[in-house]
Parts: sequence; structure tokens; C-alpha cells
Amino acid sequence: MVTAIAQPAQIDSSSTQPSTRNGMGAIVYDGGTTFRVWAKFASQVYVEGDFNNWSQTATPLASESNGYWSVDVSGAKPGHYYRYVLHNNEIFHRADPYGKHVIDPRDRTKAANDIGKVEIKAPFDWGEHHFTMPAWNELVIYELHVSSFNARKGNKLPGIFYNLIQASHANSGEEQLGTFTSIIEKLDYLKDLGVNAIELLPIFDFPSTTSLGYNPNLPFDIESSYGSPEDFKKFVMAAHDRGIAIILDVVYNHFDSGIYDRPFPSLWRFDGWHQGEYGGIYFYNDRRANTDFGPRPDFGRDEVRHFIRDNALMWLEEYQLDGWRFDSTVNIRNAKGNNNDPSNDIAEGWGLMQWINNDKNNKQPWKISIAEDLQNNEWITKDTRTAGAGFNSQWGSSFYWSIYNALASPLDNSRNIIDVQNAILQRFETDALKRVIYSENHDEVAEINHKKRLPNRIDENQADSFYAKKRSTLGAVFTLTSPGIPMIFQGQEFLEQGAWKDNVPLDWDNLSKYPGIYNLYRDLIHLRRNWYNNTCGLRGQHVHVHHVNDKDKVIAFHRWENGGFGDDVIVVVNLSNQSYDSYSIGFPQGGMWWVRFNSDWNGYSPDFENHPGYHTKAYPTHVGDPDHMPYRGNVGIGRYSALILSQ
Repeated sequence: MVTAIAQPAQIDSSSTQPSTRNGMGAIVYDGGTTFRVWAKFASQVYVEGDFNNWSQTATPLASESNGYWSVDVSGAKPGHYYRYVLHNNEIFHRADPYGKHVIDPRDRTKAANDIGKVEIKAPFDWGEHHFTMPAWNELVIYELHVSSFNARKGNKLPGIFYNLIQASHANSGEEQLGTFTSIIEKLDYLKDLGVNAIELLPIFDFPSTTSLGYNPNLPFDIESSYGSPEDFKKFVMAAHDRGIAIILDVVYNHFDSGIYDRPFPSLWRFDGWHQGEYGGIYFYNDRRANTDFGPRPDFGRDEVRHFIRDNALMWLEEYQLDGWRFDSTVNIRNAKGNNNDPSNDIAEGWGLMQWINNDKNNKQPWKISIAEDLQNNEWITKDTRTAGAGFNSQWGSSFYWSIYNALASPLDNSRNIIDVQNAILQRFETDALKRVIYSENHDEVAEINHKKRLPNRIDENQADSFYAKKRSTLGAVFTLTSPGIPMIFQGQEFLEQGAWKDNVPLDWDNLSKYPGIYNLYRDLIHLRRNWYNNTCGLRGQHVHVHHVNDKDKVIAFHRWENGGFGDDVIVVVNLSNQSYDSYSIGFPQGGMWWVRFNSDWNGYSPDFENHPGYHTKAYPTHVGDPDHMPYRGNVGIGRYSALILSQ
């Protein structure tokens, strides 16, 4: 909000003393609140609020070094609202960039002149809340989008400026929006499924009716349509009570541009200063500002670096989250978003990621930091002591594409089993947990990216056909049995179909329509997590792809942690339309091997063929065994099916 300068009666701020308290934004103390803001080019800064009857001049802030301003205000307390008034040739009414509950135009209970007001928040009572993060080799991640996961009727969204909002997908889903509270209603469902981590798509405030979350506006402000900061903390507590970790998708490669005539508060030209067409103090003001998504923050400004670091650590400390997933790190480290383009590298972006990861690793090393870089760059997950970016893991795009290509093609002879083998074996350095693997994610199923769910891409005419169900569930088999941290996308477990949209809720009727597919995913997840103490190897680092039959499209691999009974696991996958009554493969140990999972069981779907995948006995082999294994046995396996066996 900007008003022309009218030379109001200004209070002399020279006698105002800067605060000696640490922190940014509104810092509550006994009897008052400290306000601190960075406005480098402002000539004067005031704070207006409930505590001074919204006077624009009664409460000046004192200038500190490097463009910071602060003041202690006695009587300002939690529940009060406030807003900054910045002078720089014009008067700018600005929301606090560190504000955690900002009024935007969609709040129908507020008036137009309330936009940008920020509520002072009281500390949250976590009680006796304690949570132990699952070991990373036990994680099974469920990627979840708040408003489309579990929608409720009657949550109509448009606010007082609805007609001005440049919204995507504004015409459908207005009365069906999920919230943090509605997710809590499904946490027991997720626990029963077996997932023990939720990766939330971004929850930063965004200037549209609905969003995937990748147009962040004010990163400290939680999107109001999802709920309040207190609602989010209650959700975190509820998830932790069920043994489920919360990982948050954070977006620092760009912020919302603010170039449209929107009434939303933003960081754009915050104190009025900017160069040319660019965005002011929070952004680069040269060609480095440009990304395909929005303006890039100025990673070279110390104040912006602290702003982003403070935000990242806030989620782990104040909100007690268990990790992050950094969106598009390639656009933090390179001005063109390219992997091998040194002329456009942004060294300060790389350094910022190192700094944040070092802070996390020094303070809370058990929490996980994941990068979405998608360039198969091992330096992303190398230790900062060897000049790496310091992430603990990164999304494994090469796994996805190799598996996708093997499943989506209608022709068996086009399935490349060598590529599947490489997908299973690929890792960064020597640690399998440095990659997150998946057969669906939000990007690869989103309508905005012209994508659809994997069953639709297998059979575009009938997503619940025999072939679509059979081959899409093989994607789950590879995801949950290969080395790495497995992740599934919401609804994948009950054959959600079509293109995912941010304003269209999951069709929960599919859970009763395809209960067997849900059971298949649950069984796989339980085996992955070694619920029955007979598939420990699926959590291990080790893999040996010992049988690669590209002619007949059959692959088998051995997984183990330490080896032995209850640890060694054999996975056999048939990617062809040919079933086998007796197919010979190698085994690491002799004796009886028990089938723990057969994806062709007709309990998973009535049209599955129940081809016998029998228990088998492995016998010593002779010199020259084709699988180079010490023992050999026969298995039965259906078409487009998988077996998991252990001792």
C-alpha cells in the first residue's frame, strides 16, 4: 500500500533509542514488544498498530547500522496488530517481512485498509511434546499438498478483493479446500498405510486463490487459507504423536514478483528503492534477478542471506519440523538454472546453502535436508568440508526417468532393462540414502506442467485397465525395494487418476473403489520398513543386480544390510506380457526362500491373475552360473508382476 507524501507531522526520532534485544520482526518481552525491520533506503520508519491507535507517526524506529531500524514499544502485546510505515519520497505501508500472520485480501472478516497488518504472536505451548526422527534408512515419505489432500465442503475462499486476484484455477474448487486441521483427520490413515514422514508442498503465503505453493510471497507468513501458525503447530504435534515426521518444501530460488496490480503485501520494492525494472533490496537488481518462476533474491546481500537463513531455521526450531526439501537448488546456484555453466554460477547462492546446511548439521544433525536439483550433481550432497553444498539427500531424477520409460511404453521390446538396472544401482558417492526415489511426484503429475498420473500415461484411455494397474504398481515396487529414500505422491496408493490440480481434491472414493491397490502399497511399505522382521535388507545400503534379462524383460536383485536370515532379500520383476511357471534365478544363500509379496495376487485387484509365486528352495550352483551367485532356484511369476522373497 502506497500513499503520496503529505508531510505529516513527524515526531523527531533522534531521541529514540534502538533496541538492545536480538531478533527480527516482532520480539515479545515482558511488558512490551521489540520491532526490528530492514529498510536500507528509508529516510524514516514508524510502526503503527493497536498499541498507538494506528498513528502513522507516534512510534518512530531508531536507525541502526546497515539499514536496520528498531524500537522497544511498551504495551505492545500478543494479539495486537501492527504495520510499518516507511518514508522514501513516498509513504509505504508495509507488512513485516518477518511477520507470521499477515492479513491479506482473502480474509473476508477484514476491511481493505487492514491489508498488510501483522498479528503479534504469543509463544506456543508445546507441553511435554517430544519426537524422535525416524532413522533415514527407515523413512517412507508421503508428498502432500494441503488444500487438495483432504478437502472440506464450505470453505469458500474468495475475499474482499477476489476480482483483483490474478488467480490460477480460480473457478473450481473454491468451496473445497483442505487445511492443516483436515489433514489431522487423515493422519491415522497415513499411519496405517505405513508412511512415517510427510513432505508438505510449500505453505508460504501466496498471492492467488489456490496454488501449488511455488509462488511464495512472504516466507515467514503461513498461507492463511491453510490455517494459522497455531493450527500448523497443532498439526505437527498430531503427526509426531503418530510417529510421523514433517518435512517442509521451502522455496528460496525466487519469490513472487509483485509486478501485477495486486493488493497483496510482498517484498517487492519494499522500501521504495529499485533499479530499473527490478525488485529492490530483497532481489538482485541485474540480470541475475531473472528466473522462469519469479525474481531471484539477492544472495549476495548479507541482510537477505540472514533473512533466508532465519526462515529455514525457524521451521526446524520454532515449528519443530524434521527437515526441509529445498526447491530448485539449481536456480539458487546458477543464474540460468544450468548444471554445467560456470559463467552463470552464483557463488553466493552456493555459499548460502552451505551456511544453512552447516547450521542445521551443527545444531540438529538428525534432521534431514533434501535438495531438488534434478541434475544428478553429486556435489549437492557432498560435505561442505570438501566444498559440497552439504545436503543430506537429493531427489533422484535419473531413477524416475529410467523407471518411467520402462513402464509407460506400450511395447515390451522398447523396455530397456539395462536402464532399469542402472536406476537401481545409481547413487551419489557411496551412500544410497543420498537420493530420494519415486515413480510419481507433484511435478510429474501436475496439469500445469501438462502431465498426468502414471496410470494415465500407461493407458491414456483407461487408467484403471489391467495394464495401467499392473505397470504403475511395478513403479511402486521399484521405489520401495531399491536403495534410497522412497517417496510416494498423495493418492498414488489408491490409483488417483488424471492430472493433479491444486484446486481439485483427491477422490477419496477411489479408496473404496480400489481397496486392493491400497493394500498393495501398504504391504510394500511394511516390507520396506521390516515390520515383520524378515526383510531387513530393504533398509540396507547394499544391492547386487545379479539377473538382467533384456530379451525377456526380467530383472532380479539382491538387497541386504548385514546379510543372513531375515536380512537377505531377493526382488524379481517381470516387465513383460509373458508369465513364467518356472523361471531360474540366482540366490545368495541355500535353503528355503519364502514369498513375502506377489503383486499378481488377485486380492490386490480382481483382474490380477494370481499366477503362483511359490516358495522355493535354492541349491548350490556349478562353476559358470549365469547370475554369478552361489545358489540357484526356480520361481513362478505372472506378467507385469513382482516377487519379494526372503529367508
